[in-house]
Parts: sequence; structure tokens; C-alpha cells
Amino acid sequence: MVYQGGVLRIKVDQENVPGGKKRFEVPDVLVDGLEKKRLWLQRITAKDGLSTFYLSSGHEVVLQHEPFQVYVTRGQEKLVSVNGKGLFHFEQRREKQEGENWEEHFRSHTDSRPYGPQSIGFDVSFHGAEHVYGIPERATSLALKPTRGTEEHSEPYRLFNLDVFEYLAESPFGLYGSIPFMLSHGSKRTSGFFWLNAAEMLIDVLSPGWDGAAGEESKQGIDTHWFAEAGIVDAFVFVGPGPKDVVQQYTGVTGTTAMPPFFSIGYHQCRWNYKDEADVAQVDAKFDEYDIPYDVIWLDIEHTDGKRYFTWDPITFPTPKEMQAKLEAKGRHMVAIVDPHIKRDEGFALHKEATSKGYYVKNSHGSDYDGWCWPGSSSYPDLVNPEIRAWWAEKFTLKNYVGSTSILHIWNDMNEPSVFNGPEVSMPRDNLHYNGIEHRDVHNAYGYYFHMATTQGLRNREGQRPFVLSRAVFAGTQKIGPIWTGDNTADWEQLRVSVPMILSLGITGIAFTGADVGGFFGNPSSELLTRWYQLGAFYPFFRAHAHLDTKRREPWIPGEPYTSRIREAIHTRYALLPYYYTLFREAHETGIPVMRPLWFEHPNDPETFAMDDEFLIGDALLVRSVYTEGSNLETVYLPGSEPWFDIKTGQSFNGGKTYKLAVSQDSIPAFQRGGTIIPRKDRFRRSSSQMVDDPYTLVIALNSTQEAQGELYIDDGKSYEFEKGAFIHRRFSFSGGKLSSSSASPASKSYKTLSTVERIIILGLDAKKVPAAHRALVEEGGQDRQADIEAAPPVLRAKLKSNAVAVRLPNVSIDKDWSIKVL
Repeated sequence: MVYQGGVLRIKVDQENVPGGKKRFEVPDVLVDGLEKKRLWLQRITAKDGLSTFYLSSGHEVVLQHEPFQVYVTRGQEKLVSVNGKGLFHFEQRREKQEGENWEEHFRSHTDSRPYGPQSIGFDVSFHGAEHVYGIPERATSLALKPTRGTEEHSEPYRLFNLDVFEYLAESPFGLYGSIPFMLSHGSKRTSGFFWLNAAEMLIDVLSPGWDGAAGEESKQGIDTHWFAEAGIVDAFVFVGPGPKDVVQQYTGVTGTTAMPPFFSIGYHQCRWNYKDEADVAQVDAKFDEYDIPYDVIWLDIEHTDGKRYFTWDPITFPTPKEMQAKLEAKGRHMVAIVDPHIKRDEGFALHKEATSKGYYVKNSHGSDYDGWCWPGSSSYPDLVNPEIRAWWAEKFTLKNYVGSTSILHIWNDMNEPSVFNGPEVSMPRDNLHYNGIEHRDVHNAYGYYFHMATTQGLRNREGQRPFVLSRAVFAGTQKIGPIWTGDNTADWEQLRVSVPMILSLGITGIAFTGADVGGFFGNPSSELLTRWYQLGAFYPFFRAHAHLDTKRREPWIPGEPYTSRIREAIHTRYALLPYYYTLFREAHETGIPVMRPLWFEHPNDPETFAMDDEFLIGDALLVRSVYTEGSNLETVYLPGSEPWFDIKTGQSFNGGKTYKLAVSQDSIPAFQRGGTIIPRKDRFRRSSSQMVDDPYTLVIALNSTQEAQGELYIDDGKSYEFEKGAFIHRRFSFSGGKLSSSSASPASKSYKTLSTVERIIILGLDAKKVPAAHRALVEEGGQDRQADIEAAPPVLRAKLKSNAVAVRLPNVSIDKDWSIKVL
């Protein structure tokens, strides 16, 4: 099958399955309306056992019948081939023969395997690729290392959602999520491959020459070998040609990022657990006392009545609505945890209802599955079933969720699913879902369906954009809501690996993600905590979180000078919220991630291909964190041909070079690319909602031709009215000394704002471009030249900083076209 935009789909299933029980196909992941994009296959040639079909402009699909192979070409070049190495293997379901034993044993657990072995395997080759990326989630480098064919042979990369305690860095072992989507990249092209399958999966990345092949052809690309325990082949090939094209093609199939509510891209304060309402009030007040903005405070499992979700402990949280009202008065929000394990307590109404309606996952004998988790004996709703998802969503109405208000949002943890006494701390594979679906078939998507049902519940509540954080992740999660990287540890290595983890999730569709700032387990030093805030302030999802047994570490706990440094990091995030929100709009429209690897914007620069200690926010900001204790010197590579400007000092650096830069404890290296305009809000409030009508500052970083461009997107930050055109989307351009604003979207209609453009800051102003009468003001920094400053154009009347020029504008409207001569 072929779809618009350069997407090939390959399906292989089994016919005439014994007993009539079809193999499982994963539902509700592909976007609605995908079939409308399907193209009629146009056969171009058919000879010598090969059939050639049109795919997209310049691309063709070749089907080789014997031996079976499918490959995509552009001209005479192969781009991607499936089964080019002949490793295709499809174990068909069959009748059990007398004397056969299909059972498997794992420690004390037995898997009955009622349908016997049914695994699938095949190879995928990315021709011309220099690196492959993706298939998260794991704590390892962005560019995937070979697992076979090298002296450092390792286990295959595993995709099997698990609750992993204190996970290790640089391990191929899978973590809480599974996205079977891989990108390849080289100097010539980018391509991608996605296998829609929710069973356990293993993927080998094979080093050149692994099969004994000789010659240059064996070195010009990367071979991979994919295995799944069950299911069917339902695979997609994406032809690019660039990295953004591949991600847009993939998210065109699985969905783009849900547009987040504005408050959710601010700072979140969490720990297991804020012990009572007084504790919540004190933490909230301390943020105000220390002039640190935040938007959300979180409650973990201890807020409930005996680990019964949708309840409140009557002693420690007796008045939850009043507690939430106090937060709402400051424009803040709350998040409470709701996990999938339901306490098996006959006095618990939720359990009684689920039992009576038969809504729990069953064991292999057909009885309600009883596993062990935080409440003790627990059962799990069968959210693979759409009927049960609708039932679950109803539990989040303000009427049903007693004590909840419109500012209460939800956290789905433990939804891999985690079962403390299950095999590998999860659910047995022969458990049964509706229609007799085995858990082995749907395991990696269970958390996806749980996340989907919870999110729908909040969306139904008042028609507002929901915020629901999930730990488990699967292909398509991006269209539901955000995730985080799970239970990390407070050490420098985990700080470092958080960057490739988030980058890997971003390029596989999950734009809204972050890592626990400070590390969930352990007690970070004050320096490590500060460095983590300085990095975390640039994560798409910015939350501090800590384990029950750790010392308290709210931003004021370390004391000075660390508290001031943490405050500055959080202030930096809040200043950049307009830019982040604009990028989230781009992710919602196109699937392109907020946080990007350098090669995403510089695909022809080999220096960037394996780089994952630096990253980009959009195309304008580059960040290089500090990952070593006591470091005062860091190496930074600045790609491209345009200049880069330090966002703190304005100092300029030429692109295409590597620098060794002195670093202090006050901040981490971050740069704005020449040729870009970043919108900021520089007045700091208690929360993002109190910044709504504040004026904007535009930071204009000039390129070599003294020009720049940027965008700003605004809507009400909470409803779906933007889908009807209630938004503002502006494009700013600076050229010839003139700053202009124009509409960036014809769909923008009716949204109004009180915000104006109050100020611009110009980086990289060339003194030679300034009229001669005022050139000394730029060259000499404007020192002691008050008379000349007053006579100068507006841009030169402002106070001149060391490397930047600031000018105050006369409150220029943000929602109208205008052009202002500033030089």
C-alpha cells in the first residue's frame, strides 16, 4: 500500500489460522482518515520476477517475488530494503501436535502459550546511512551502537515496557516505553521504518560486513534485524529525504503532538509525597517568598485513602477543593496520581463496579487477574476494550471524582503495567483481554490505552485541553499527552544521558517529554541539583521530582548561592515560554519536535551526526549543558555558517567551529543563532497565567547580512477554540534596519490580546550599517554620549549593553501588521 507524501506500507498476515482466531493487529494507533490518503498502486514495469510501482516524486517501490524482498529506490539508488538479506521468518499458528509442550517457564512463572510459537523476523537495510536512531525507550546514546558484528557484541535492543528500578545508563535494555520506529541518516538522505506491533520486540543493529560481505557496498549503509514475539507484519517505510520530512511522514501516520495547555510548559514541583494540605500550602508560599515562579504542584500515591485512586486521605487531605481553590487564586494547578492497579477491596465502590461488570483483565483461566502493586492485592481494567475506556473516562467527571476541580490534572504512573509479583515485574503474557486477545499481543500498548482513556476523561470534563502525564509510551502517544523518562538517579551520568533519551523520544514523535530534575532516587549535591535545573529549564517538560526516602530539595533548600542560580534557571524558562509555546504549535501542526539533535537542522554536517551532548530548541537556540562536577571549561561545537550569540552576554561566535569556553556555576552555555528572532516575556510573575497580558520582548540575532526572522503563536492556552481559528500567529522579519510584523497563518481569525511588543534587543549589529553620525555610539558602547544618544534613532537611544542594543518601542500591537524603521 502507498500513501500520499512518500509512505509505503507492507502487511503480511497468516491465512487460515487454526481455530479461526486471527493474529492480532494493533488498533487505535493510526490516525483517523489515513485510508483517505491511500493512493492507487500504479505498476510501472513487471519483468524478471520484479514488479515496480510508483511511490512518490522520484521514488519507486520494487517487489521481488522470489526470494521475497521489497525495496525503495530513487533513480538507480536503493534507499531502504526489507528482507534484502533473506532473514524473513514467520512462525504460523498451528495445531498442537501430540506430545508437544508449548509452555515456557520464567522463575516461578509459567506461560501456557496456548497458540504456540508465533514469532516474526526480518531484516531492514538502510542504504547510504551512517547512523540509525530511535526505537526508544532506553538510557543510551542517540546514535544507536551496533549490537552484532563487533568485538563489543551486546544484547539486541529490546522493546518491552517494564517498571525498571534505578535503570542504568548505556544499556540496550528497554525501559518504560516502546516505539518501534527507527530513523537512518547520512550525508545524502534520511529515511525511516516503523513496525506497528505491540508484542515484545528485539532489534539488532549490525555493523558493516557482519554477514561476511566484502567490498564498498557492504560499508555503504546499515543493516538491522527485527524480531517480534507475535502479531503480524504491519510496517511502514518513510523516504524522507530530510529528517524533518521523515518525522512528518511518521507523525502523519501515528498523529502529531497534542496541543498542550499553556500552564503545562511552565515549571512543575513534585515529590513522593507532599504529606498533607499544610505541606502543600507551605511549599506554595515558599515559592512566592523566594520569588520563584511555578505552575503546578503534584501529589503522589500517599494523598489517597489507602491507595484507592479517586479518593483523598480524610486525615491529611480533608478539604481538597479548598486546597485547590487557594492554588487557583494564584493561577496555579495541581496534578494527582491515578494508576491502573485497582485495590481489591469489597468496600471500594470502583472495585465492586469493575468486578460486577467484568471489566478486569483476566488470567489464563478466565478469572479476574489478581496481581500485587502499591495497594496490595490489585486488579487491572481491560482498557484495550473501547467500552471499558469509555467507562474509565467517566470516572474523571467532577461529580464522580469527588474532591476534584477543574484545575486538577492527572498523572498515570505504573502503566507498563507494573505488577510487583508478576514475571519481570509485569503482567503474565497469557493473561486475556477482551475478545480473547492475549496480553503478549498488546503488552507494549496497554499503558497507551490507559493514557488514552484518562485523557479522554479530562477532555470530557469541561471541554478544556487536558494534561495527563504517562510513564508508559507507545507509538502514537504524542497525540494523547506527555511522558517522562521515569525513575532516574541523582548522579552526573544520569544528567548526561537524559539529553539523548529526550532527543530520541522527540525524533520518534514524542515532543512533550522531560526527565526528573535532580534525579528521582538519591540525594544530589547542591552543584548537581543546580546543574540539573539549568539543563531542565530547557527540557520540553520541566518537572523536579524526588523519591519518598530522599531529603527535601525544593529550590530554596540548598541555600545561597545555589538558590539564586536555580531561580535564574527557572526565570530563563519563564522568559522563553512564548518561544516554547510557538514551538509546541509547530509540533502540533507538523510533528517536528521542540528539542532537536543538531543534525536535524544541519543534516549535511557529519560533525553533528553522533553528537548528543548538545541540542537545539527549535532552530534558534543551542544548549550545551555541563555534565561534570567542578567543571570550569567546556567544549562547544556551533554548527552552520551563521554567527551564534551567547544568550546571557550577547557575545558572538562564528558558526562551523568548536570552542573551549570558560563556564561558571551561574549558567550553562546557550546560544541564539544569527538570523533568528525569539519572542520573550521578561516580567516575572507567580505563574504563567499571570503573564498572559504582559508585553513581549523580541530578541533579534542578526546574521551575516544583518537580517533575521522569527514567529510567535498565541491562543487562549486552554480551550480548543484555536481549532476554529481563535489564535494569533505572527511572523517577524528584520531587514534593512526595519522590523516588520505580518500574519503567518490565513486561518487566524478572532483571538484578541492586550499584549504588545514593548522592547527589542538586537544582537550582532554591524556598526558599519549604522548612519555615520551615530556609528560611535555602537563602536564605543554609548558611554557618556547622552546628547548624541538623544539625537540618535530609537535603537541607539537605549542603554547599550556590552554586546547588545536594546530599544523600547511605543507598545506596538502584537496582532496587527506593522513595519518600524529602527536604524
